[in-house]
Amino acid sequence: MNQHLKQHLQELEKMHISIEVRKSRVELDKLLADDFFEIGSSGYMLDKKECLESGVGLTEMSLHNYEIFPLASDVVLTTYFIVDKTRNRNTLRSSIWKRIDGSWQLYFHQGTITPLKLNELLKG
Repeated sequence: MNQHLKQHLQELEKMHISIEVRKSRVELDKLLADDFFEIGSSGYMLDKKECLESGVGLTEMSLHNYEIFPLASDVVLTTYFIVDKTRNRNTLRSSIWKRIDGSWQLYFHQGTITPLKLNELLKG
């Protein structure tokens, strides 16, 4: 596994969940691919335009158990666990990152609420 790529994508993923980036339309625009879409933990589908115009959730989150699964030389699936401190809930997440014009951008994202707690996840 390419450890450098894993670290780079994990940093981008942390940016994606950071309140500062989520508040900034400019920064979010850079991070999301033009054809980005997501299936939120709410069950609703959103595209890039909706995320930029309506905004995204501003919650304090921490990322755990980050893994990458290369699908092609310029496409990577990532999976991880989020502890949402603001909403007091946990989600399992997956993202697809694509290298577009030399930069990695978020192409797809999905969050699924889970009853798992972080300590349970770390035991397994």
